[in-house]
Amino acid sequence: MMRAFQILAAILLLSVLGVALVMYSMSEDRPVGQPGPEADALARSMEAAVNKEAWDRTGAVRWSFFERHHYVWDRKNDLVELKWGDSRALFRTADQTGRVWKNGVEQNEADTAEAIRVAYTFWINDSFWLNPVVKLFDPGVERALVDLEEGGKGLLVSYTSGGVTPGDAFLWIPGEDGLPKAWRMWVQVIPIGGVETTWQGWVDLSTGAKIATQHEGAGQLMTFITDVAGGETLESIGVAPDLFAPLDQG
Repeated sequence: MMRAFQILAAILLLSVLGVALVMYSMSEDRPVGQPGPEADALARSMEAAVNKEAWDRTGAVRWSFFERHHYVWDRKNDLVELKWGDSRALFRTADQTGRVWKNGVEQNEADTAEAIRVAYTFWINDSFWLNPVVKLFDPGVERALVDLEEGGKGLLVSYTSGGVTPGDAFLWIPGEDGLPKAWRMWVQVIPIGGVETTWQGWVDLSTGAKIATQHEGAGQLMTFITDVAGGETLESIGVAPDLFAPLDQG
């Protein structure tokens, strides 16, 4: 019996090492780009392609992420409603304070704090996938121009601060229409560097801002964003204007 366990352990170890070697062979080194006016110009052209000016006028957004996290975002006042599982949270993004209900019952102070911590982590990730092109000139973001092996220029964007995983980097690959057609990722949550996913399934919000809803990676097309709507006010996307009133009562 002991011999069998030793053989099984050896097989498992070899399997893990094999997977690790395959992953290492697939991993790409993060490229080195050239910062400066040309990189900034490419970033501005990408902003124009997704109509950042219209996004700046978009005061409220509603969407679902993988149909599991359901959001209403009051961008004007930095307020978020998130429904997931049997929980619902209303919180302020500035200081991560708010109120939480589970199965319709409001949670105590300790459970609320933990739930909002989780909700805020979800929101940071999910809102980033909603429209990262408008964050190219945020504080702590570095931009550099990269010569692509397949020809043309790419934009390497590095996040030195902010979010929950500072240090992540993305190489944007623009399409012929100026819209991003793909990016390659060097991020903490993925052990392989240079993983590429497409940006597609573009939709226009009522304000004119463009949002990509689908991404294809490793031959699998996935719909990240569903039920998306954006407008200048909460009312314009069918949300009651007093949705966040409980935050003033808590």
